[in-house]
Order: sequence, then C-alpha cells, then structure tokens
Amino acid sequence: MCGIVGYVGKKRVVPVILDGLKRLEYRGYDSAGIAVAGNGDGLQIRRAEGKLRNLEEAIRLKPLDGTYGIGHTRWATHGRPTEENAHPHRDCTGKIVVVHNGIIENYLSLKKRLIEEKHKFSTETDTEVIAHLIEKYHFATHNGRPVSLEEAVRKTVKELTGVFALAVIAVDEPNKIVAARNGPPAVIGLGKDEYFVASDVPAILYHTRDLFFLADGDLAVITPAGVQLTDFDGQPVARQVQHVTWDPIMAEKGGFKHFMLKEIYEQPRAVRDTTLGRVSLDSGKVFLDEMEITEAEFRNLTKVDIAACGTSWHAAQAGKFMIEKLARVPVEVDYASEFRYRDPIITPTSLTMLITQSGETADTIAAQREAKAKGSKTLAICNVVGSMVTREAAGTIYTHAGPEIGVASTKAFTAQLTALFLFAVYLGRLREVLTADQAKCLLSELTRIPGKLESILGHDEVCEDLAKEYSRVQDFLFLGRGIHYPIALEGALKLKEISYIHAEGYPAGEMKHGPNALIDENLPVVVLATCDRNNPDSVMRYEKTMSNIKEVKARSGKVIAVATEGDEEICEEVDRVLYLPPTPELLSPIVEVVPLQLLAYHIAVRRGCDVDQPRNLAKSVTVE
Repeated sequence: MCGIVGYVGKKRVVPVILDGLKRLEYRGYDSAGIAVAGNGDGLQIRRAEGKLRNLEEAIRLKPLDGTYGIGHTRWATHGRPTEENAHPHRDCTGKIVVVHNGIIENYLSLKKRLIEEKHKFSTETDTEVIAHLIEKYHFATHNGRPVSLEEAVRKTVKELTGVFALAVIAVDEPNKIVAARNGPPAVIGLGKDEYFVASDVPAILYHTRDLFFLADGDLAVITPAGVQLTDFDGQPVARQVQHVTWDPIMAEKGGFKHFMLKEIYEQPRAVRDTTLGRVSLDSGKVFLDEMEITEAEFRNLTKVDIAACGTSWHAAQAGKFMIEKLARVPVEVDYASEFRYRDPIITPTSLTMLITQSGETADTIAAQREAKAKGSKTLAICNVVGSMVTREAAGTIYTHAGPEIGVASTKAFTAQLTALFLFAVYLGRLREVLTADQAKCLLSELTRIPGKLESILGHDEVCEDLAKEYSRVQDFLFLGRGIHYPIALEGALKLKEISYIHAEGYPAGEMKHGPNALIDENLPVVVLATCDRNNPDSVMRYEKTMSNIKEVKARSGKVIAVATEGDEEICEEVDRVLYLPPTPELLSPIVEVVPLQLLAYHIAVRRGCDVDQPRNLAKSVTVE
C-alpha cells in the first residue's frame, strides 16, 4: 500500500527519497509526490499521477533540491488517483506539508469544522484535513510563544479517529521531520549525521542498517542532531535500536526466510487494508466505489454466479455461505475452467463474480466473457489494479493485499474472504435483509480480525512443532462442515502445493461414504472444529464434527483439531489442538486458514522443498 520516505542530512535529498520510493514500489501505488526545503527557495512540491517515472519526469522538467524532505507513493482511498490528490498535501499557508498512510475516519466532521473556521480545501482526500489541523495549531500561540511543529502534530493526532502513519515538515522549522504512528508501520533509520523515516526497511537499508520501529502512539522529531522520541502526550519513550544484517534480497523479504512466510505474516495488514475506507461503524454501511452496477440492479438480483480457480475457488465457496446467509440470494460457484463448457443459465438479473489474485488468469477471463455474452454484469474481486479482469468488469472490489510473490497464495486468499464478507454485508443492507444495527455488529467483528490474526501468528511455534512430527507422512486428510469445508480444501491444497504430500479436503459428513476406508494409524486427519457458542447452528455443527472425530479415533487415526480457545472437551478426544480466538461463524474461515498455512509451510521447509516456487506451478496461469 502507500509508502513514506523522509530524509534529513547532508546528501542530496531528492535522489535519496526517490530511491527509497522505488524500493517501496512492491507495496502498490497509483500516484507519487515529493516535498523538499532547505535551499532558500521555500517549500517545493512535485507530484504526479501514475508511476514514479512520471514524478521523475516532472522533477527533470522542473528541478528541486534541499536539505530535508518527504516523499510518498499513494494508493487511493479517499479521492481519485490524480496529481491533485497525490501526496504531499499542504496547508493554506503553503508552509506545512504532510504525507500519510492510513484512513482518517472522522475527516468529514473535521473538514466541516475547519471550513467554518475559513480553511480552504483543494483536494478530495482525508489527508488534507491533517495539514490544516497542524496549521491551525502551529500558527497559534501558547503562553505568548509560538507552538512548535511537534506540539502542533501532537494536538492534531489527538483529534484523529482512524489509523495513520505521518511525516510532516514545515518551512519555518528547517531540517526537521515530525513522524507519528497509530496503525500502519513506520521505521526510523539512524545514519552518520543523517536520519530517515520510512514505511518499511527496504526504503532505507542502502543508507543505514541501524533502525527502530515506531510503536502505536509514538511521535518522533528527526533533525541533524538526532531523533527525539515521545508519546502523543509528550512523555519521553525509548525503542530498541536494531542492527539489520539482511542483504538486499532478504530486505525485500522483510527478514523472513521465504516470501511465503512473509506473506503469511502480512495477513493482518492485508485484511485491515482491504477493509479500510470501505466501512462505517457509525451507520453500518459498506462503500464500494469502483462500481458501474446500480443499487437497484443489486437489489433486483435473482442469482449470483461465482467463477474462480484454485485458492480463489475456495474463497468463492466460503463466500457462497456469506452471501446466501446475509443477503438471501442463491449463489452458484464454478471452476472458471469449467464455467463456459456447461452452457450456464444466466439472465439479466444474474450477477457474475470473478475472483482472481492477478486479474490475468486465462480461464477466469474466459468465464467473464462468457457471462457478459449471455447478458450478465460482472464484478471482479482482484488484487491487481488495471488487470484484464478489472478492465472488463462493471465493478471491482480491490483486495489491498499488496504484491504476492509466493506461488502458494496466502494473504490474497484472506483478503478475498474479507472482500466477499464486505460484499455480503453491502448486498444484505441494500436488500434490507440486514438492519443497520446488525450490519454495524458484523462490521465491528470484521475490524477485530486483524488483531486475532496477530495473536495466532504469535503462536507459530505450535505449528512448527507439529511439522517435526508429521513432515514424513505420505498422506493427509482435512475435514470441515459448512463454511469450514472450503478451508479444509484450502488446507489440503496448501500442503500438496508446497510439500508434495498427497492431501485431500473432505466434507466431514461424507466420511462414511468412502474416506473412512483410508483411516489407519499412519493417517493424520486435520479437523476444523471451531465453535461460535452464540450461534445455535455452529453449536450443532460442532457436535456433529465431534462425532466425526470419534469415528477417526475409533479407527486409530491421528487427529489434529483446529478449535476455539476455552474448549477443554476436545483435548480429551484428539492428539493435538491448534487453538484460535473465538470468532463469529461467517468470519471464522479467515482465522482458521492461518494455522493450516503455517503447518504446510513448516512441513515443506523440513522436507527441503522450494517453498516460494513449487515445482510445475506458476503464480498466474495466463494460458488455458
């Protein structure tokens, strides 16, 4: 997502910032900008829509230089991706500029108040509000003295609701950058007579390997003399400086051994970024902007067809449960490679959804064109802006997961589940199946998912320990009921993709119809046995799943259960338990899949497999 780079020091500031922004391109962006000062020409800004080369061309045509500055790559949330909406954003006086990652949820009320105070706005973004608030406080006086830039930023952040990482400079306080964090990551780099702020380590690693990460609630004042660190109340805090030993390739991996592991750990951010800017917890509304499908057309839907491949097909299967439960519209799910060969029945009141990480999967594009030829509007869930599927769709819900390098999809999958849940709530509200209060409750639960994922990732060692025991087996079976069955399929797919162990996902209720014949003392069976105690259907499903567990144990099978924290009963029935935080039934797939990804990863590593590039597979299947 958005990227920040800031620099104070003796080097030429523009090349340092541009180089840093290039090293953050993997995060994705649709516009870029830079602001510098310190050479006597005041505060100079250059911005451009599109790729960094457009910004570089703007700088070539109109050069700028200074001793300190900030730069930004933006992924549009509030306001279209235009030069005008690109960061940095300035205040009314033109003396203060801000770059910002995140979402300011209360920007409209703040903007209204500032307009009443005679502030004039020039963009559609939430970020411009920050610049005007800082201006308001910075150019006031306190006890007869001017308010410092850092104090103005402290006052400002206390008024902001949402998540943000900020970097701010002002022409009247030279060689100073003020940075603050509440949510999105921010790292401070410590060089020799030079200092850096950035969204991620690769941006600054070619200049320094000594750094520390800001924690939520930290504010840093960066000058040539060093870095002063306080909390938002001005109380001093300390963070441990790290010396990074990564080489450049490892830097791109964020210090992780493999891209896949890095991407597993990026899932809290992927879910958060896919949600941000799209929900109102006050009204229970979901906002889907990239739509040429009217609300009336959504209300009048008689059926939803979903076409996808591989992991995306598993997301579609889980999405079927979400949409049918929350919007009461029948949903059919097809493999995109099979969709057009069955001559699907499509009417003008059908909607066809395409789910694809890359947006370039040949089978999915073919399914989309078949649906359009039969008169259906198409809606894409995709991770790549401007890809073929999105260009041909009437609407798109982008999964803001960032680039996914590992062939085995992880964070794209959880982002797809998040997008499907948002769409289900959106459709449920439009069709008046859900009340505003019900939607608010559902969306509030969704915002808690990133924290739950972080908790699960904090216990990775449990999956690593399991891998030691099961890395040499020949077969695995994964079982689930209802919305958990697609996660059983996904767990089996992850394991077979990267470890080359034969694995099958099966509906737990189908055990007696064949799979029981496979069970013996050598077969590990992973059973999805979580339970939402507030949901009677979930409790009933859990009880039936417990019966399946007893069937497996009666035949000497080894059972690994994925269960809900606090479930003591299950410990007596299974060999190992992977505990997850309590989660509502329709959101449970997002948390359940993470330990299965980690288990597959650690087993593959122990077997010596190429985790990021498994044999015979490609990241994007662009031929049929």
